[in-house]
Amino acid sequence: MPRALPAVSLVAVPGRRQATLELAREIERCGFAGIYAPSVFANMSLCEALAHVTERIEFGTSIAPIYARTVGDFAESATFLHEVAGARFRFGIGVSHAPAHVRMGVTAGKPLGDIRDFVEKLRAHAGTRALPPVILATLRKGMIALAGEIAQGLVFANGARSHMADSLAALPAAKRDDASFFIGNMIPTCISDDEAAAKEVNRRTLTRYAGLPNYRNYWKEAGYVEEMTAIEKALSEKRPDDVPKYLTDKWLADNTLFGSAAKVREGVAAWRTAGVHTPILVPSSAAGNQLKAIEEVFSAFSR
Repeated sequence: MPRALPAVSLVAVPGRRQATLELAREIERCGFAGIYAPSVFANMSLCEALAHVTERIEFGTSIAPIYARTVGDFAESATFLHEVAGARFRFGIGVSHAPAHVRMGVTAGKPLGDIRDFVEKLRAHAGTRALPPVILATLRKGMIALAGEIAQGLVFANGARSHMADSLAALPAAKRDDASFFIGNMIPTCISDDEAAAKEVNRRTLTRYAGLPNYRNYWKEAGYVEEMTAIEKALSEKRPDDVPKYLTDKWLADNTLFGSAAKVREGVAAWRTAGVHTPILVPSSAAGNQLKAIEEVFSAFSR
């Protein structure tokens, strides 16, 4: 039986946008499970392009920050994409994080309340027009439970595999077992036979997340209290350069994928066993940029 492929995260970097669309076509041709665009470089615009340059593959935002546009504007774009893409679009939304709020010039409220209010207004604005599945960005159990109540799925970013069963217990069993309820995780991935180099790439990728209180609180919940406490101490003492050394190999192996192609393939299978229906590889390379990283993904998962 053919191996089930993961989904892939894709960013339309300025200056490489046409090449990005060519990559999207190749991702579809190779049979990957989906394409998900994180909240950088106009991800809604990328999704509009994907609706036209691909034919079968599912795609979506992972995620669109709810404060970036008016609810009405999001509703218009989401219903448009749902229609022209033949129901392949997944509308991933979230509250993002404090540095993004500063960049957007917004004052965020309580995450659970803001998300519930956004979804209610989104549906009211859409009226009788069909909306795409709404996928909530989740880390902690309150948002996971809300996703089970008001959405058609959830997506983690940098989730801990060892903690996933405990996290997903906040969903009703019927949702966890429903293949149509989207359960995804954006997983930093570096494929290289030089495992030490691959680990360092992922460590650099996740250092900025370790600076965010919401992520540290999640990883404490996942059992990494010592590591996160040490990071908080380093930050309070203005030692930001020390943060990476507290991102241990054990922690990296729980939150990322790295190493040989075979090891990464095994990791994808382990994520599915942990309850994540759609692992989403967020590729980086020890030997180049995003284009090189996706080339390495193609090679690792070639049939």
